[in-house]
Amino acid sequence: MKTLDYTKLNGAAAAQTVKSLQQLLADFQVFYTNLRGFHWNVKGKNFFQLHARFEEMYDNTAEKVDEIAERILMLDGVPAHNFSAYLSTNKVKETGVVSDGDAALKNVLETLSLLMESEKAVLAAAAEAGDEVTVAMMSDYLKEQEKTTWMLTAYFSN
Repeated sequence: MKTLDYTKLNGAAAAQTVKSLQQLLADFQVFYTNLRGFHWNVKGKNFFQLHARFEEMYDNTAEKVDEIAERILMLDGVPAHNFSAYLSTNKVKETGVVSDGDAALKNVLETLSLLMESEKAVLAAAAEAGDEVTVAMMSDYLKEQEKTTWMLTAYFSN
């Protein structure tokens, strides 16, 4: 018994969406790990604000990781669940220890740009497959991330 038998999504088209979701899952997992590192290692005058903000970010990212993995399962795929798989396909790169808040926030901004690019690819694959649920999910992610991008660019503006 398969979920696609009941949702009536085309298996081949759903497989393309799953492939793009696997890429996104890998990137979110690496992003999550980077955010944990920023949270643990940030120092300086903005420590209290950034320490709390990075925790909010990694909690939000953990929710997305779970949503993406569950969506892969709903599309009759199997989500990757080990870092060797993530690190063989990720576009988001691991960071070393980053204690400078501005450097960490710039990394977040660059990562959001990569994630939004991947989410647009997922959205296109899902739209092609008639998968409105994944389209809506990606639209929600993009809306949130565009706002965060705007806020971060405002932070770095003079």
